[in-house]
Amino acid sequence: MKKKVFVSGCYDMLHSGHVAFFKEAATYGDLYVGIGSDQTIRTLKGRETINSEQERLYMVKSIRFVTDGWINSGSDMMDFEEDVRKFRPDIFLVNEDGNSPSKAALCRELGIDYIVLNRIPESGLPARSTTSLRNDSKCQIPYRLDLAGTWIDQPYVSKYHPGWAITISLEPIVEYNERSGMSTSTRNAAKKLWPFQLPAMKAEKLAKLLFHFENEPGRVEVSGAQDSIGICMPGLNRHYYNKKYWPEKIESVHDEETLKWLEDRLYMVMLWPRKNGLNLLKDTQINPDTVSELANAAATCWESILQKNFAAFCSQVKSSFEAQVKMFPHMLSNEIKEVIESYSHKAKAWKLAGAGGGGYLVLVSEEEIPGAMKIKIRRKES
Repeated sequence: MKKKVFVSGCYDMLHSGHVAFFKEAATYGDLYVGIGSDQTIRTLKGRETINSEQERLYMVKSIRFVTDGWINSGSDMMDFEEDVRKFRPDIFLVNEDGNSPSKAALCRELGIDYIVLNRIPESGLPARSTTSLRNDSKCQIPYRLDLAGTWIDQPYVSKYHPGWAITISLEPIVEYNERSGMSTSTRNAAKKLWPFQLPAMKAEKLAKLLFHFENEPGRVEVSGAQDSIGICMPGLNRHYYNKKYWPEKIESVHDEETLKWLEDRLYMVMLWPRKNGLNLLKDTQINPDTVSELANAAATCWESILQKNFAAFCSQVKSSFEAQVKMFPHMLSNEIKEVIESYSHKAKAWKLAGAGGGGYLVLVSEEEIPGAMKIKIRRKES
């Protein structure tokens, strides 16, 4: 009897990368494919599909490597869970950007082999992903990743101690989930202004335009400036906040050696979107001591990057994150602590992207972390 192999995904804009993945997956046994519904994609990605769920299912089932397929019955990142519990495959296969601790935990519970594959294109064909295909013809707006000093861009924090926030601008090589700490709300605002790509003008001016556009008069919760800066300003940036929403100064690094050094040491693991109803502002401990810890860690973190001092970089990333959690304890749940612990034998530092509560776990390591995603920092155009 052949083993039953299960894979799950959106499979919108079907391409050779999908087929290569199915081909490799089918070498493990009979392949069954769960398709994310239109509602699931709408919830996780914040967009409509190119092809409807019925079209996508028809195309996937037509591929000769696929034994059968269906539309998953759920409507979130674990939309396949009920189907997997009923179907009980022998193997669950994912690639790096589909890998998550939640999937691994489900497989451990059910006694299913969980295997993470590398993306390898068919011989003679280019590497393909749905994100890259969408960006070739559609939106190329970047994402942002915060490294240290997160929350200092809010005046109710910086009033206790001024300090720097450190961000990097990311090429959209992955379509990051909504409500996951990658500044997707600010990016969605940017897409209303510039649907396809950032215009050719001074990056800091773009960031200020985006900040004012998103935070229209009367808005109660102001989105921090680090989001618009991280999206609009390429490379590595730090911005200094002192009781105001817009920073007093911004410093940037664009040299290739430094950006490559960071890319080689940063990994990301998908967790789960921040849960509806989670109040990150509950039980806060924002005071001179915690904010000064945050500010000092960010300042030292910047110097460690410039010096390419890996040990110091790890120490200050952790210190910054620990200060964040002291200030906003609901950022870090017991579930997330368990995931961090599972990577602690490889990673030397970690933090949550954005405000936490879920989203993406950022890992710092000089060793390769199997199953984790890499990043691509956006370079300044010459």
